[in-house]
Order: sequence, then C-alpha cells, then structure tokens
Amino acid sequence: MAAPAVTYDSLCRQLAAKQYSPVYLIHGEEGYYIDDLVRRFENILTAEEREFNLHVVYAPDTEPGAVMDLCMQYPMMADRQVVILKEAQAVPAAKLNQLHRYVAAPSATTILVICCRGEQAKGKELLAAVKANGVNFESKKLSEFNAPAVISEFIKRKGLKAEPKALEMLRDYVGTDLSRLYNEIEKLTTALGAGATVTAEAVERNIGMSKDYNNYELVDALAVKDAGKVFMIAEYFRANPKNNSLVVTSATIFNFFADLLAAYYCTDRSDATMMAELKLRWPGQLKRYRTAMQYYNAFQIIEIIAAVRRYDAMSKGVGSRQTDHQLFHDLLFHILTAPGNIRF
Repeated sequence: MAAPAVTYDSLCRQLAAKQYSPVYLIHGEEGYYIDDLVRRFENILTAEEREFNLHVVYAPDTEPGAVMDLCMQYPMMADRQVVILKEAQAVPAAKLNQLHRYVAAPSATTILVICCRGEQAKGKELLAAVKANGVNFESKKLSEFNAPAVISEFIKRKGLKAEPKALEMLRDYVGTDLSRLYNEIEKLTTALGAGATVTAEAVERNIGMSKDYNNYELVDALAVKDAGKVFMIAEYFRANPKNNSLVVTSATIFNFFADLLAAYYCTDRSDATMMAELKLRWPGQLKRYRTAMQYYNAFQIIEIIAAVRRYDAMSKGVGSRQTDHQLFHDLLFHILTAPGNIRF
C-alpha cells in the first residue's frame, strides 16, 4: 500500500512533535504554504543555536557542491544544523539534480530544506532520493472546490465558528489566494476574539464585502426567480467592480445550476443522500436546491448551463463586443426566462 501523501497539516504536526527527516523538498505553485513552512524550519533551533547552525543560501548564488559541503559540516554546540536552500526553481534542473548525491546519503545531524517556490521541482534522481530518504511536499494551489473546507478549517483552528453565509462570502471575496485568505481571517480573529462566530455582518464590517450584495445573495435570488433582487445585485456589482469579480460570480452560478441538475437525477432524494451527492456541508444549503427545483425543470437547467458557457466565451471576446456587465445582464435575463426548449 502506498504511503499517504504528505499534507501541510501533517507536516506541521511532525515538526511540532520534533519528528524530523534529514531532507525536505517543498515545492509547488502555492507560495503561502512554502513560506510558512520555511518559517517553521527556521525556528527548529533556539535563538542561541541559530547563530551558528542556521544556514540560508540561495540556489542561483550557490553551487551544489558548496551546499553539499555545508550540509556535511557538524553542528556547533547543538544537536543539529538546518540548511535552507531557497529559490531552487531559478536554476536549471540539471544543476539542482546534482544534490541527489548528498540526498542519497544525508548527514544525520543536518536538516536540509530545498525550496522551489512557484513550481514543481525537476530532476528525476533528486526526486527519487528525496522519496527514499526524506519528505516530498508539493504545495498545490487551492481550488474552488476545496476552498470552503480550507476556509472552515482555518477558522476553526483560530478558535472561531462561522455561519455558512459568511464562509461563502469569504470564498467569493478572497477566491483561492491563500495569503490573502489567511490575512483576512487573521483580521477577523483580532477583531472578534476567540470563541466568536464569524457572521455575514462581521465579514461586511471587517473586510468590506456587502452582506446584501454578493454571490450568495445572488444565487438565492436566482433560485426563487426574484428578478428585482437579481438585477439590484447585478447593478451593485457593476458599480463596484473591484470587489465583485464576474469571473467568480459566473463560476458560482454555473456550479449552482450544475449541482441543481445533479439533484434532479438523484434516485434517492432523502436529505442525507442529496447532501452526500452534492457534497454539501450544512442542511441549510440543501434548502436552496429544493426550493430552486420548484422554479426550474431539468430542461431549463440544461439550457441555463449552456447559456453560462456561452457567456464565459463571449466575456473573453469570442463573438461579442459587449462589455462584461452587458453580457452578464443578458445572462441573468436568460436564466430568469429560460423556456427549456432543448432539442435532442
């Protein structure tokens, strides 16, 4: 059986428990996890030990041989030394791959951390040696799908609770930028204090996103075909483009109707089955789908999904010269009036 993949949380737990490996390769597109882990590695040593035993070097300025020589040194007045090689993504794969000679037989008194920030590390022999003798952590970008779970977990870790609407507002406002996400949650933690509940009002007050004019409220209005509210929110988005990305909004609408179509084809429409099928986290989310099923039939939903796809292409300049907001207005009108005239 293959070993479980190393995650950010599991790696943090290992470091907190002082369960160290001789070599760590931390690489990938998401820079936030890499930056945070580097800070943790820097703090493995005490302040006194760091003076002689923490070595931070940069790959573009340091030859692989010099890195290996540094790793073979004995620590001074400490049990171990930490060598951190930064910016490894900035050197050719062949150069970085030379480190495999050290990684194949690493020193027991050195912790070597190789950082490739922004991309995957290259070098087959190095990767194989790390797999055999160290820890390989790939820092992947947060996706729209797993963003709510990550936001919820981080809020919980901060000793806070959160309303479902507040979580969706944070996801829509921050997107998948982890650095920005954690900064905003830190702001909420400072403002609200431990044990507090993050509400829609708290997000509005401390982050600046409207609790009444956001993607959550827009989808709720579309679900019940409340045209007045739908176009009121659309006008707010037009007047405040910096805080309301139509790319995120259209993706949110698409996901809602795609899930609504899946709900129609659930063979068992019990709450538990539908929540599992739609991967919902709170019973209140299911109510939105059950309500929308009273206003849209399956043919209308298929037509709407096709309309959102056309909007996406046209907003990128394919077959249209209208502005994004003109196209978006037309999309909303189409959703509210879709006849469901599907031809097979």
